[in-house]
Amino acid sequence: MASIKSYTNANGEKLYKFQLYAGTDAQTGKPIKTTRRGFTTKKKATLEASRLELEIAQGGIKEENNIKFEDVYKQWYQAYINTVRESTFARTAGMFKNHILVEFGNKRIRTIKINDVQKAVNKWFKIAPATFTKWYHYTSMVFDYAIKEGYIENSGNANPCKLVSIPKKQEEQGDKFANFWNKQQLIQFFNCIDANKELEKFTLFRVLAFAGLRRGECLALTWDDVDFANGTIRINKTLTQGIKGKQIVQAPKTKKGRRTILLDTSTLNYLKRWRTQQKQRYLMLGFNTFKNSQLIFATVHNTHKCLNTPAKWLHKIIKENGLTKITVHGFRHTHASALFASGASIKEVQERLGHEDVQTTMNVYTHVTDQQNKDAVDKLVNYLNF
Repeated sequence: MASIKSYTNANGEKLYKFQLYAGTDAQTGKPIKTTRRGFTTKKKATLEASRLELEIAQGGIKEENNIKFEDVYKQWYQAYINTVRESTFARTAGMFKNHILVEFGNKRIRTIKINDVQKAVNKWFKIAPATFTKWYHYTSMVFDYAIKEGYIENSGNANPCKLVSIPKKQEEQGDKFANFWNKQQLIQFFNCIDANKELEKFTLFRVLAFAGLRRGECLALTWDDVDFANGTIRINKTLTQGIKGKQIVQAPKTKKGRRTILLDTSTLNYLKRWRTQQKQRYLMLGFNTFKNSQLIFATVHNTHKCLNTPAKWLHKIIKENGLTKITVHGFRHTHASALFASGASIKEVQERLGHEDVQTTMNVYTHVTDQQNKDAVDKLVNYLNF
């Protein structure tokens, strides 16, 4: 039975309130009490109390879940971070902060409809047609989590993401950007760096071009990764970005990423020269670089170089010498191109590049051979000449 009492509010008005027993908490076993206030007459308070008592008797007070999308995301994220690497969940957090929560963060998740998601997806497609699907898939994962937790009624169409139309990027006319150099272009690039004056820079790009390493793999190398006796280099870690953009070293993304690569004699010699010069240079800076765990490519503070440093060096050399533009990752494609041109099999290239899936290697192979086919046709036309 509800207990109805009068009280005076801040304005001096006499109002009525009541409190009644609403059952027992299923988890704690403690009694649940509910309070209602603000009634202008005792009769109104009594009528509302009677209605609630009847509702409780028929199965309990039904309250709508008003949890917001952002709160569900935070719960989902705490479980998600235990399933992926730090660099991955750091990038994911950025996607939510910059794009997903902007659209849905302050909305009650049960009120978000198909049209709301469709508008967001259309907007994302215009902003980032090449990557927007990642934002869409992560949004869908939060809705799936909300359904499992009971924040949304589990009906056939409970997840609005599953019912939107995904825009498709139309193929652009013309040739795609060829992110690699041929042999002549690579030689031209290295001719632009004086190995005697900029040995570290020369050696870094030499390793990228002749070992096919990823940028993070190269910047994480330590001298104990190089076996001069057997002419190999061991890849077992990578430099990447973690939470709040902080650079971290972590294991390679896949098992195939851990690999041992044979190096050519010239590249090994440049590494030997750089090691000798590094010891001398860093000793003057006050660092002991004789330990095997010493970074091969380090800052003047003997810490990891910024991930953007190779790109800054490359851009400057390309701009000053009018070279064909490629990215740092283009050295990896250049390496693959040279391997295929020299007759290496797809399996051999896959192992050397550390691709987990042979399809990734095939994609590079198709891109490279298309360019080689074009060169072959040009040679044919020049030969026939009519």
